[in-house]
Amino acid sequence: MGNLKANLMSRYVSTETGFGVPKDGWRICLAHEFKEKRKPFQAKDVSLSNMIEHVSLGVRYLRWWYRKTQVEKKAPFIDMFRALPLRQIYGAPLGGIGGGSITRGWRGDFCRWQLNPGMYHYKTVIANQFTVCLRRCGQTVYQQVLSTERPPTLQGWNWGYCGEYAFYHALYPRAWTVYHLPGQNVTLTCRQVSPVIPHDYKDSSLPVAVFVWDIENKNDYALDVSIMFTMVNGSGHKDDKSGGHWNEPFHLEKDGESVSGVLLHHQTPVNPYTLCIAAREKSGQEISHQTAFSPKGTCSALWSDLMTDGQLDSPKDSSPPTQKGEEVAAALAVSCSVPANSHNSVEFSLAWDMPKITFGSRERIYERRYTRYYGTKGDAAPSLSHYALTHYSKWEESIDEWQRPILQDGSLPAWYKSALFNELYFVVDGGTVWVELPEDADISGGLRPEDGGLPAQPDVIKDYGRFAYLEGQEYRMYNTYDVHFYASFALIMLWPKLALSVQYDIAGSVVQHDPTERLNLMNGRYSPVKTRGVVPHDIGDPDDEPWVRANAYMIHDTADWKDLNLKFVLQVYRDYYLTQDEQYLKDMWPICQTVMEMELKFDKDGDGLIENSGYADQTYDGWKVTGPSAYCGGLWLASVCMMCKMARVLNCESVYQRYRDILERGRAAFDKLLWNGKYYNYDSSGQSMSNSVMSDQCAGHWFLRASGLGDDDYQVAFPKEKICSALKSVFDLNVMSFSDGQMGAVNGMRPEGVPDRSSVQSDEVWVGVVYGLAATMIHEGMIEEGMRTAEGCYRAVWERMGMAFQTPEAYCEKGIYRSLAYMRPLSIWAMQLALNNRPNHGKTTDKDVGQDSAEALYMC
Repeated sequence: MGNLKANLMSRYVSTETGFGVPKDGWRICLAHEFKEKRKPFQAKDVSLSNMIEHVSLGVRYLRWWYRKTQVEKKAPFIDMFRALPLRQIYGAPLGGIGGGSITRGWRGDFCRWQLNPGMYHYKTVIANQFTVCLRRCGQTVYQQVLSTERPPTLQGWNWGYCGEYAFYHALYPRAWTVYHLPGQNVTLTCRQVSPVIPHDYKDSSLPVAVFVWDIENKNDYALDVSIMFTMVNGSGHKDDKSGGHWNEPFHLEKDGESVSGVLLHHQTPVNPYTLCIAAREKSGQEISHQTAFSPKGTCSALWSDLMTDGQLDSPKDSSPPTQKGEEVAAALAVSCSVPANSHNSVEFSLAWDMPKITFGSRERIYERRYTRYYGTKGDAAPSLSHYALTHYSKWEESIDEWQRPILQDGSLPAWYKSALFNELYFVVDGGTVWVELPEDADISGGLRPEDGGLPAQPDVIKDYGRFAYLEGQEYRMYNTYDVHFYASFALIMLWPKLALSVQYDIAGSVVQHDPTERLNLMNGRYSPVKTRGVVPHDIGDPDDEPWVRANAYMIHDTADWKDLNLKFVLQVYRDYYLTQDEQYLKDMWPICQTVMEMELKFDKDGDGLIENSGYADQTYDGWKVTGPSAYCGGLWLASVCMMCKMARVLNCESVYQRYRDILERGRAAFDKLLWNGKYYNYDSSGQSMSNSVMSDQCAGHWFLRASGLGDDDYQVAFPKEKICSALKSVFDLNVMSFSDGQMGAVNGMRPEGVPDRSSVQSDEVWVGVVYGLAATMIHEGMIEEGMRTAEGCYRAVWERMGMAFQTPEAYCEKGIYRSLAYMRPLSIWAMQLALNNRPNHGKTTDKDVGQDSAEALYMC
């Protein structure tokens, strides 16, 4: 499989490996340039046949888009005319979960900002940099901005660091940048640490990151080394020039540890915040600062200040508030001595304190999760910085303990270890919000437990708060449920309380009813915003009011939510199986019965199998389907299996018998209508495309396996020999017959070996679906096939297309991608769950690399 690889380090000319950089992860030379340049999918990319078929939809969308952008002056939650261009620059985001995020690119630029919840600002703030100053015998011998850029501003600084002497290495939630200083015999390693720690619900919520600079002096003489950190008060947004912003120095001593730095107060009328750059005081080191400087012009004074003696002037007073049109920045420097042929280190932190947030409509004020520990006054930045600088080593111990068993598993390939951890970036950088539950909140939807509903404030939400993340940075809807179905594996395995919190929120919305008539863009009909007994598509747009006005999506009406209800049931039992939370299962049981009763209305002929109408479901919007389908039909049978299992666990024998009868009839109908001897047909219509091979046709069985089911009594839904045959067909056709097996699995493939191009989505590769498919293969013992299938996606996205830390929803074989930075690829953690269930799991070491895969081949 060597032809799958792309060498991202080919331009690296140094032999330096850096200080403490791990072998596993995503590594790229700072001078690398991606040859492949893709463009986003836009309305003009719709084929003529699909355009003709959807001309009415296009007209409706255009009218809606015009009203949204030109009349309401807001950003559409899906903008088909202004898709984000591909910028091949992003690296691991900074910060914990739900407190906002700042992305530092792999070349060192601070280039993506999500401080206002769910709303992104893509701006590289060029003055946000690290600079190194080397001094020998009291004289500065080298001073360099550690950036390859040559900007038109700040011309008094020494720009243009040669990227061929540096590389970036990411193993989320940490990243390393190694800079060899040409001609100086000095190597710097910047280690970036964020508190993203599984099963930790305190430190993981903190909006802070640490930069540890390890300095290796390989000369025969000592050097004095200074590292300077500069930061603009703002994010490069227009409100940076709105006036009223100011900076002040601070010093905080606590428990025998001291930190010093500068607070950058950003005084906007909505969601004001404070940025904080700080350093830890250590023996033999000097911390100095410049409270305020203008990030315009040449900025020669700051550069000369550092060059003179390796330190800054350190004025004690605060800066005056900025005037309108004016920007202000701050600088912090740490100086230390590094003996000959020795090593030293300095430590910085970056924190941001935006304790109270409002969304676009500004109707309600929410308190972020970290305020439980640091208060809501907006004065927490010094304490956050102190805590981060004195506790990051404990974070790293926890991260090492979590990652070590996987990294040392010699049966797992290197690309997989990189993908598994680095795809977790979206938990932080998915527009994520994590807020406290207000005292007067009622999440039940108004139906109490005695009436088959939920408590007003379930314990898990009271204790762990409310959690929401976007479908994608371009598809701006919170907790999009059909996609969360795939992504939820990361949450339930690593932060299970957050996964349960989402489930309670969704369950409460099921019983709600909003009769307000709303135009559906897909079919042009008016229907209620929310129907009782139906799982919502999402909980709202951050530019409006999530949790209050749900279901921002206007593509489907209530005839198209079938798979959402089924996915709710499937997640309920899977989450119970993995957490063994009995109270959760008891609370969800009546909601599961409610949504399944709604589903049964679609069993028109009483054969135990629900039928589709119109479009496939919420997940596959563009594929028309008639009658029962492999995807929804399979989800239905799996849901019926889980209803049987839950009924047994809860001693509801009559419910068990009812669903057992439905299961028997449904399985027979499923086989009769859809099984063709090799795989399950796309649908049962008998039309020209009904026998297409759908990559996700075994999704229902996947969830059974992930929930410890699929054998014994529950194999009645999907006989093992048929599942293995279907997966083998998918591997042979959708994977190996598509793009030489190097791009994952295409959604739809014709049995003759050409992609199904009947819709805008059928010839796409969906990264998150591919990871789920790979997990299904692994559950069935097809480890080699599963790994090969997933590897194609990783190599394409992370190595050839330059989409690191912005994994898209979809891409085609050539030219086009769709929806950068998407939720669904978090489903790679379903692969790890499947791998955890392997026989003899955990008994391999690095010495065993490759020995398992041959034995696993075609075990079905």
